[in-house]
Amino acid sequence: MSDVGTRTLIDDLRALVADAEALVAVTAGDLSDRAQSARQSATDSVETARARLADLEADLQKRAMAVKDDATRYVHDNPWQSIGIAAAIGVVVGVLLGRR
Repeated sequence: MSDVGTRTLIDDLRALVADAEALVAVTAGDLSDRAQSARQSATDSVETARARLADLEADLQKRAMAVKDDATRYVHDNPWQSIGIAAAIGVVVGVLLGRR
């Protein structure tokens, strides 16, 4: 996740929390126009946050697929090196687990 995307998500979540707190404070005693306005603001913030989260999720899925494709391509291009790396990792994990 990019630094800009993370900051945007954090800012949206902070706005959501602030709007939810305002909604709770305003609707504590009355259901006036102020309460309806606060509810609408909270609803808008939730929708914005959901849209941003969906965009970030789609971006993350694209990146994961690219990494998977790169790994697959590497294994197909270098099968013996891949087997050696997998065997070395297996030995290291076996040694670490054997010490317990």
